[in-house]
This record gives sequence, C-alpha cells and structure tokens, in this order.
Amino acid sequence: MTITREQLAEHTFLALLYEDDYFPHQVLDKGTAILRALCERIEAEQPQDLTALYALTAAPTRAFNDLEAEFEAAGSEIETVAREEIGEAFWIIATAYGFPDADPEKLIAEREW
Repeated sequence: MTITREQLAEHTFLALLYEDDYFPHQVLDKGTAILRALCERIEAEQPQDLTALYALTAAPTRAFNDLEAEFEAAGSEIETVAREEIGEAFWIIATAYGFPDADPEKLIAEREW
C-alpha cells in the first residue's frame, strides 16, 4: 500500500537522526518503515476517534521498543534526542490524519525508551 496523504508520502521521518552518525542508518531505516506502516494502517482503518488512533499506535511503539537492542548492538541507543524525534514523528502522523488534539504521550504510551 502507498501512503496517499501527500504531506506524509513526501516526509522524511527521523531526519534529524539521519544527520547524526551516532544513529545507525540501517536501524533508522527500520524505524522509518515502522512509521510508514503506521501511516498505511491509519489510511486503511481510518480511525474515527482518539481511542481508535491510540490503539493503532501501540504496536508501532512496541516495535520501536524492540529496536532498542539493535541500536545498542550498533553502539547507539534511543536517548533523549531520539526519543523526542520518534515521539514527534508519531505526533506529525496524528495531526496529518486529522487528530491535532492527540496527546503525544498517549500516542507512544507503550514506549520503554
């Protein structure tokens, strides 16, 4: 499935992290894939309220939890800058799909990073 929301189809997720060699690109690519898959799922399921949106963001957040080990194996980690960049990506997605009132913390409530 292709992302049809123009601002997200063209968006470079985690751009700030790609600029820093501390973050391994092969792991960031997996994170970007998680975020793009979330966009595709939102487009397919079209959540009608915040509760439904938060339910859709739970699995991608857990997928980022799973990436922590890969970051560590590459000599990196999901630290403050990465946490903020990942959280912001979830919020950008939420607002792009019409949920400007989404609570950034609830979007990533499942996070362990």
